[in-house]
Amino acid sequence: MEIVYWILAGILALAFLAAGLTKLTKSAEQMQEMGMMPASRSIGAQRGIGAVEVLGALGLILPPLTGIAVILAPIAAVGLVITMILAIIDHKKRNEPFTGALGLGVVSIAVAVIGFMVWA
Repeated sequence: MEIVYWILAGILALAFLAAGLTKLTKSAEQMQEMGMMPASRSIGAQRGIGAVEVLGALGLILPPLTGIAVILAPIAAVGLVITMILAIIDHKKRNEPFTGALGLGVVSIAVAVIGFMVWA
């Protein structure tokens, strides 16, 4: 099960790290052109979402990698599940596609469950 955790958590961490770093480093105009930021959202809110995504990605990998407080890894996955639930709600309110957020949410659930089985 630990191998399955590392595969899923690694893929999930890369996805959230890429999305989060983009939200932290690109300008509002660049993100709007990329379709990553609605015009009605403030840049501060977007940066906050990016920070949550980056911290979640690091939380999936660093605790088990270092062996320190490994229970934080599945807890980080639960945090990402909550983030994706909020993303789905936001996308639905804006009549935008939400399949990406749904997919990441499902994988986050799997990582959380497997993480609790392996690390708890």
